[in-house]
Amino acid sequence: MEIKDLAPQNVWSIFDEITKIPRPSKKEGKIRQWLVDFASKHNLECQVDETGNVIMRKPATPGREGSPMVTIQGHMDMVCEKVKGVEIDFDNDPIQTVIDGEWVRARGTTLGADDGLGVALGLAALTDDSFPHGPMEALFTYDEETGMTGANNLQAGLLQGKILINLDSEEDNLLYIGCAGGQDTVATFRYASVPAPSNLFYAHISVEGLKGGHSGGQIHEGHANALKLLARFLLSQPDTLVVSDFHGGDKHNAIPREAEALVGFPASRKEAVVAELNCFAAAVEDEYRNVEEGVKFNIQSTEAPATVIEQGVTDRFLRALIACPHGVYAMSHTMENLVQTSTNLASVKMNRTGFIEVATSQRSNVESQKAEIALMVKTVFELAGAEVRQSDGYPGWNPNPSAPIVKICSDVYEELFHEKAEILAIHAGLECGLFLTKYPDVDMISFGPTLRDVHTPEERCLIESVPKMWLYLKTVLSRV
Repeated sequence: MEIKDLAPQNVWSIFDEITKIPRPSKKEGKIRQWLVDFASKHNLECQVDETGNVIMRKPATPGREGSPMVTIQGHMDMVCEKVKGVEIDFDNDPIQTVIDGEWVRARGTTLGADDGLGVALGLAALTDDSFPHGPMEALFTYDEETGMTGANNLQAGLLQGKILINLDSEEDNLLYIGCAGGQDTVATFRYASVPAPSNLFYAHISVEGLKGGHSGGQIHEGHANALKLLARFLLSQPDTLVVSDFHGGDKHNAIPREAEALVGFPASRKEAVVAELNCFAAAVEDEYRNVEEGVKFNIQSTEAPATVIEQGVTDRFLRALIACPHGVYAMSHTMENLVQTSTNLASVKMNRTGFIEVATSQRSNVESQKAEIALMVKTVFELAGAEVRQSDGYPGWNPNPSAPIVKICSDVYEELFHEKAEILAIHAGLECGLFLTKYPDVDMISFGPTLRDVHTPEERCLIESVPKMWLYLKTVLSRV
């Protein structure tokens, strides 16, 4: 069986088509054209704004013309992560989907259910004539994952909806009415390359097999950070160690799962380094025994590189990685079990023109504390001699539990599934906060099917949650 054969077939068949269309962030041209063609095929009003967002509209069913318009919203792009050794060109190749028991996943890559399934649910709602509804529009935004560019540049007055349903959440029994704001901090170390000493033993040292995860939704789970583990081991070595290359992580909103360095050390210490790495691996395994099951450290000899990083920069760079905060900084005092503020040491990328770039991201639903943790990260890297730049960030979404759509959604959930949905805020970033800056009077809520390990190659969707959320979405739309 293929995923297009799963129920509800209209939703899964649309998602199946979406998985075949490359859609990395900032490279959504192919999925945008597919959406425009989809609208034309189904006689839907469609427009593309100056930023690249796609808006579609469908009139009300007869007798419901007086109902308020509802905006259904999702984002076009996906996080592109893969398991080491998997060959895929995310700019051109389709995602290979697999039905694995009660889950749908991909072969060695992210699935893109974040937010491909949200888009599929929205498109299914626009093309299904089996339920009564008021006027509807759908907004599919550009570049949500790396900058929320589409939401940030959405023009005021473009949307007509009085209610917005965001389909970018990941638990089928949770209704979100608030989210954290976010900001990125990027540090750049400039270095000079010096000839690699010829009297050293050189090796690749790597850490892999970590769980990683979404830096908003899973930061509280305490997953190990590959960059910190590798830097920690290298700093345990004598000052005679030299570094030619260091890289790891990829996306700013993903906890890094892998990191690798090309290093040199005295040949007399070869056996000692191997033994020390084994001891360090055992210590890490014990530290994370209830969190990480697959952590692996590897060391493999290699030929001497042509150059290494000048020693002073190496020392400051590694110490900055250790000093940089990572993880939960504060819990909410108003909502139980909600992370209020966090920071993610996300990636290290190095080129041969003398730059090492360290990317981090900060989140908080309290703007002043978001500024505080961003300043903390900035200060660490400035003290280490790096140049630091920070993004403008995006605002959080303050909860409004008295909004009429919240009561509608809560009542419908209890009626359909005979239990109460939990209503809460989420630490991950949603585009809703940005929409409010342009549309302050719109009531919003967010829900979606159950996803696990988004932003990692372990991303998967619980199959039974999709028909549940499809029934729920249709019923909510019919009640507005």
